[in-house]
Amino acid sequence: MLEAAAIIAEAEAAAGIADGDAGVAGNLARLVDEIHATFPLSPAGEARIRAMLLTDATNRLQSLKWVRDCPEIAEEPITAPVFLMGLPRSGTTYFQYLFDRDPRFRLIRTWESTMPSPPPGHDPASVERRRAAWREIQQARPHFEGFEALHLYDEDGSDECHAFLQQSWGAAGLHNLYRVPGYFDWLLDGLDLVQTYRVHKRQLQCLQSRRERKPWALKYPNHVIAMNEILAVHPDARFVMTHRDPAQVVGSIAKMTWNLRSMCAATTPDMHEVGRDMLHFIRRHVDRIMDFDAGPHGHRVVHVDYYALVADPVGQMRRIHAGLGIDTPDAVAAAVADWHAANPKNARGRNDYSLDQYGLEIAAVREQFAPYADRFAIPTEAEGLARTGAQA
Repeated sequence: MLEAAAIIAEAEAAAGIADGDAGVAGNLARLVDEIHATFPLSPAGEARIRAMLLTDATNRLQSLKWVRDCPEIAEEPITAPVFLMGLPRSGTTYFQYLFDRDPRFRLIRTWESTMPSPPPGHDPASVERRRAAWREIQQARPHFEGFEALHLYDEDGSDECHAFLQQSWGAAGLHNLYRVPGYFDWLLDGLDLVQTYRVHKRQLQCLQSRRERKPWALKYPNHVIAMNEILAVHPDARFVMTHRDPAQVVGSIAKMTWNLRSMCAATTPDMHEVGRDMLHFIRRHVDRIMDFDAGPHGHRVVHVDYYALVADPVGQMRRIHAGLGIDTPDAVAAAVADWHAANPKNARGRNDYSLDQYGLEIAAVREQFAPYADRFAIPTEAEGLARTGAQA
């Protein structure tokens, strides 16, 4: 059975340090209570989730121990990080891979997100061991059919920030993995997201320690819910946000959520329930985007049209770089163009879905998000693809 206190105790024993992150254990207790209340698990699903939660806690406490034993890690400056974000399923992973063509930036690697300790600069020999272990883990990890079409994911590619935010259970994507609607709303309204981003920063400091310092490019769609909290931790943070037809976003995230929840649920998730959950999920993300945009720091966001990015990645990257106050070297432009040519749309399979599968009407969804679409001049999916000459 999932028990938060037992998970924390096991992580403390594995890491060799008591949990000193204020309030974080309470997040886990609340999450576990919500899982028990709203997400019936299969036996295999319960074992899978417990292992994941234990990994989160252990990774967090290992970083805490490294900072205790090597206090200089806490002094590592995380200078002018770039947060890559947008509504989930709005092209942020594609965008992340374009940023990864630029050697001026440091991105989280896939193996680092799940096995960040020991810090590579403190134990360089561990890097290959962990990469090999990561490959074994991924080979044994179950993936649902069509995963590759839904989410761009490469063995030695860059990864998003979900794992580092999940270490304090402040990752909005938990609601995609498990049905925890009450926890998701509390995460936005009651959880200390500043503390979540302090834990996130500590992992970046560990990875950066004794290595070349570069600005971090940090992708996670759900960064949009915490821009004020990010600025509290990183006052010089820079933001880049993608925008895509919100009706398309809701349908795509519903499909991914249904598949992810199916991996651990005791019974097949109800598709209409998933649709209602994800409509609310995206609604709350949009509310945060609109609130930040209307606030004193709204001008700090570089906004990106998803359709223009897919049609002309080099041109859009030049515009984005200018918005960040940097140039676009010819070598970077060429690398972006080459990667785009090697990874055409649907090269890893098609990602087909429709809103009506999830009990939603496209006209009603578009009407609900009309102020957001108007504010950022977001076309419908068909209009956006036609405008850029791309194919669905």
